[in-house]
Amino acid sequence: MAESPITPREKDFAAWYQDVVQQGDMAEPAEIVKGCMVIKPNGYAVWEVLQRELDTRFKATGHQNAYFPLLIPESFLKKEAEHVEGFSPELAVVTIAGGKELEEPYVIRPTSETIIGHFFSRWIQSWRDLPVLINQWANVVRWELRTRMFLRTTEFLWQEGHTAHATHEEAVEEVLRMLDIYAEVAEDVMAMPVIKGVKTRAEKFAGALRSYSIEAMMQNGLALQAGTSHDLGQNFGKAFNVQFQSKEGRLDYVWQTSWGVSTRLIGGLIMSHSDDKGLVLPPKLAPVKAVLVPIYRKDEERARVLETAHRIAKEIGAKIDDRDGHSPGAKFFYWERRGVPVVLELGPRDVASNNIVLKRRDTGAKEVVAQSDVAARLTAVLETMQKDLYGAAKERLKANTVLANSMIEVEEILNGANKFVMAHLKDDPACDARLKEFKATVRNIPLVDQYDGGGRCIVTGEPVDRRVVIAKSY
Repeated sequence: MAESPITPREKDFAAWYQDVVQQGDMAEPAEIVKGCMVIKPNGYAVWEVLQRELDTRFKATGHQNAYFPLLIPESFLKKEAEHVEGFSPELAVVTIAGGKELEEPYVIRPTSETIIGHFFSRWIQSWRDLPVLINQWANVVRWELRTRMFLRTTEFLWQEGHTAHATHEEAVEEVLRMLDIYAEVAEDVMAMPVIKGVKTRAEKFAGALRSYSIEAMMQNGLALQAGTSHDLGQNFGKAFNVQFQSKEGRLDYVWQTSWGVSTRLIGGLIMSHSDDKGLVLPPKLAPVKAVLVPIYRKDEERARVLETAHRIAKEIGAKIDDRDGHSPGAKFFYWERRGVPVVLELGPRDVASNNIVLKRRDTGAKEVVAQSDVAARLTAVLETMQKDLYGAAKERLKANTVLANSMIEVEEILNGANKFVMAHLKDDPACDARLKEFKATVRNIPLVDQYDGGGRCIVTGEPVDRRVVIAKSY
């Protein structure tokens, strides 16, 4: 049966994205469950690599993994007013269990600040118990109206970090440390450049004092919020009475943080690097970095080619595709759509000449390599490909980031094309509301001023110290 084609990006980016996800065997819609998806082995393998990269960094900074209940008493969410208001439209609520109506409904976890706050109140009594540094790998449910695989689904996988500290300074230090870890994984592992910044008050997490994010630009110029880190202040400490005795003997409320990334990162990965042939995976994130395809036409060639292919594959740590009943062309097509960084070809002539053919997934470039040199060459090509993918994405971000000095200019730019527009804007919900008139938002206020410093707000005329990132987004 012929494979369905991948819609070209230029024709329909949204359709292209769905095609790449499905033909790359990453996921498929779970049509029997509204807005959910099945993450297939190829997609889950990528998630596992991301998990390892993040988990190693979390543990290196003193965090421990734990697990908290999926079901949260409804009353817990109501204890922090801004929090429940922010999440109410997205909640899924369990009212009947065991055939009986529950005395108090349970909310299926949309996030865990409330239930973790409850347990923090039981675990923390003294400054000696602080800091508490917890991370949870879990699933959450948010009842989304418009869903798209990996980017926005009713149920998704994520990690959520939750910490408690004796001082606000320690909490802010934690928030920024975790933001740095997210940016490091995004840039060094995913080859996806990001802008680190603070969210405006209108865009912050419900119940937080301040929220920080990393923002990435997709190939179509739309922004993707790729990770968030929140300074919760003492809001949840007061709501759940998480008090501790300080070194001075006073009772005080803890200062908390929360931070998270999700399977949305896989959507960002796909939209950052993939092409009209299918998925492209950066080598550091690829579960399979190289596949060797043996090529032979005659039975007498088979044994000789396979023997050499298995020897080379073992030496360099490549996967060998020696499936019967599939032509070499079908195998190349199969691995191309799945984004494997390098495919190696070995035929009878290569065996005779002690060579092998190496092909890069991102550029399609082929080269003939001596079998004795292939291990070193493969390592070098993978390193180059990782750098090149990051470089191309960085250049795209630079080329599509523009300055604007009036609201009319911002609107004209974003109505004409998807860009990151840098403009001076006051952190005021009224200013954010003006942008939403043409479906744009402030993505964040960069932590490091990358442009020309202060200026006048394009809405109020008041002085602000730097430009903000304005864009349309997922």
